[in-house]
Amino acid sequence: MGLLRGIVVAASCEHWDVDLGVHLPLMELGESRFSLGRLRGVVDTARECGFAAVAANDHLVFQTPWLDGLTALASVIGHSGRMTLATTVSLPVLRGPVPLAKALAAIDALSDGRLVAGVAPGSSKRDYDAVGVPFEKRWQRFDEALAVLRALLRGDPLPGDARYYAVPADLVLTPGPVQRDGVPVWVGSWGSVAGLARVARVGDGWLASAYNTTPEQFSTARAALTRELERVGRRANGFPSALATMWTWVSRDGAHSERVLRDVLGPLLNRDPAELAGRVCVGPAEHCAELLSRYAAAGCACVYLWPLGDEQQQLELIASEVAPLITGS
Repeated sequence: MGLLRGIVVAASCEHWDVDLGVHLPLMELGESRFSLGRLRGVVDTARECGFAAVAANDHLVFQTPWLDGLTALASVIGHSGRMTLATTVSLPVLRGPVPLAKALAAIDALSDGRLVAGVAPGSSKRDYDAVGVPFEKRWQRFDEALAVLRALLRGDPLPGDARYYAVPADLVLTPGPVQRDGVPVWVGSWGSVAGLARVARVGDGWLASAYNTTPEQFSTARAALTRELERVGRRANGFPSALATMWTWVSRDGAHSERVLRDVLGPLLNRDPAELAGRVCVGPAEHCAELLSRYAAAGCACVYLWPLGDEQQQLELIASEVAPLITGS
């Protein structure tokens, strides 16, 4: 079984063949509503069921109401036990690297050093429009924001050639992270050549997107990342990777699963439900376990599941019916 992290290892599920994490329920779906009790109930159940991590995603605006991820993640620290806390992903371009570093350092300190910061530029133009940042400039800005963010979280010298995020050269983040080497920063990529090169160059781990890949594509990208890591002189063995946003609905009712894909997930993602059916954990336990087993065999260390409602019941079903069937490590 792969380790979720190389710097701080959370309590892992030794009886499972891949670490499983859970996304916090940040979206308003159907009749579900936001509450602190709901968030903490999800985390309590995940902890009791042996999940390895809890994660929060980042959007400023979305098709449906979206709860702020960093705030939600901070609110469940006291219920998370020894689970890893993760952002999957945060948006340094839009939040700004200094404010984001400040928030991440606080979460790391309050959790006694259990944070992994997944970051990416984000793929939603609406988020960029909301803060007046040109969407077409996201990659240039991301590379610079990432350099500033990493320097602040590691206590390293700040880049001196910043164009978009010029900060004082003597700026020090206080209080800083409690992890000795700073908060590990994982870089999100759907598996492009440029994206994997960025991961190899500046990432502490790789975060892929479940509904934008397949186990076979993940395996191919993982091999390409290994070659790129070796090319830049970094150790590929043990370089961590994870899969975010694995939409999940465990049910033996085939007609209901089809409705979830057709009426909920397809419109939400603007994707063909038939294509999504083979990429997400929507369906019977055997289907979910088979998909997760293929990711385990492909070298994925952790999969973050996002139940589409009834989170606590879904987590219990995953732990009792899906996880025991996962193989492939």
